[in-house]
This record gives sequence, C-alpha cells and structure tokens, in this order.
Amino acid sequence: MIKVLLADDQSVVRVGFPYILGHTDGIAVVGEATDGRAAVELARRLKPDVVCMDVRMPGGDGIEATRMIVSAGPDAPSVLVVTTFDLDAYVFGALEAGASGFLLKDAAPDDLVDAVRRLAGGHGLLDQAVTRRVITEFTRRRRPGADGPAPGHTLTGRETEVIRLLARGLSNAEIADEMVVEISTVKSHLGRAMHKIGARDRVQTVIWAYQHGMAP
Repeated sequence: MIKVLLADDQSVVRVGFPYILGHTDGIAVVGEATDGRAAVELARRLKPDVVCMDVRMPGGDGIEATRMIVSAGPDAPSVLVVTTFDLDAYVFGALEAGASGFLLKDAAPDDLVDAVRRLAGGHGLLDQAVTRRVITEFTRRRRPGADGPAPGHTLTGRETEVIRLLARGLSNAEIADEMVVEISTVKSHLGRAMHKIGARDRVQTVIWAYQHGMAP
C-alpha cells in the first residue's frame, strides 16, 4: 500500500485528491496538512511514501517544508510538487530543495495516480507539458563556476555520458541506442552515478547535471 500525505491549503484540493487517490487500489491518503509546518510534522509522524505538496501555503511554504522532509535521510518520503502555475518560481525552488516530481493541478486524475506510483517506485516526474521550460529555467539559473562534477565525485566516463544524455531528455532506451549498449547497462551506469552524486531519482540527477555544467 502506497501511503500519501496531502499538503494544500485549498479545501477543493483536499477533497478532490483524496477522492481520486482513495478510490485507487494500492493507494491510501493517510493525512492532510494545510500548511508547511503541519506537513513536516505529519511526515515525521505518519511516514508516508509520497507527499503531495502545494508550494504556496500559509504557516511555512512548500519549499522549506520540502527541504525539511527530504533532509530526514534516505528513508524520507518523495515529494510531488502540485501547483496551479507551470512557471511558478516556487516550483524551481522546491525542485532544488529536493522534490522528486512536478505536476499541474489541472492534470487528469490518471496522471495524478501515475505520478504517485512513479514517485513511490523511486522514479522522478516532471509534467510533460512544462518539462522543457523547467529545464530551460535551470539552465538560466546555473550557478557561475559550477562546471564539471563537484569535488570528491569519481564518475567514470560512461557514467558521465549517461548523465549528459539523461539531461538532454533521453529515455533509457534512447540512451542505450546512443551509446550502443544494452538498456541494462545504462541502468547500471545510471544507478552507480546517482549513488555517487547522492541523487534520489532521475529528476534530481538532471538538476545536478545542470547545476554542475554537465547539460546542454
């Protein structure tokens, strides 16, 4: 059973999302929070697998709440940022704070369910309608001097290549074709690279790549 915590100050969301997720096999909404501080406390107490996090809430916004929830360690829940605006500046801050996914509130019910399942399975997610624009914004915000892997990282040439191709938006199958290797080999290289850089999922790996000058 995938346990979900919902953090949103809009009552319509706190009614609609639990209805959608609660009527889906294998998913249960275990708690609801109306502000960031409550979300952090409930995440610690209820230990959900996924937190659906609004970014604009009173009493502590979703960015700081995301940072605190993710900082709990490797067993921390994945955070799915759910927002009304596809270019909301808060979204970028939340992703940089460690969120693993980004979905618009007007997404179809099936997309919400799929997003929760993907994050619970250790996969990141960006709404396909805005993925390129999100990546473009990260490129614009790239920190000066952040070129190449951070000190202490020992990525191999193949691991570096996989990250660069991932940052270009390629799937595992497309990366395998580009590198002329098996998909299983791509997964192995990517898994080792993510472990070395401390990334939880593909989304955080792409963000790391842009922050360290390893993306186009």
